Amino acid sequence: MELDVAALFDLANMKMPYGKFKGYALVDLPEPYVIWINNNNLPKGNLGSLLQQLLVVKVNGLEHLIHPLKGRDISEAKIKPRPAPKPEPTEGL
Repeated sequence: MELDVAALFDLANMKMPYGKFKGYALVDLPEPYVIWINNNNLPKGNLGSLLQQLLVVKVNGLEHLIHPLKGRDISEAKIKPRPAPKPEPTEGL
């Protein structure tokens, strides 16, 4: 699973659309709930993918990296795209 920049902003700013924690920013969901939903009732699509990524963030104690992105837009990110990998030279052609 690869975490992209847009997902980081979504974790910080997207609200839980339903359930006990409806309206909470995803990053603010309690860890036990994130574990439970990943084990029992993971939704399909983008929300499910974000909740899987949030589980990795939560169990590794990395929420502090997401919180500064709250209330910010991805257009504010000053991130350079990763350069494409260079092809490896082939021997003996």
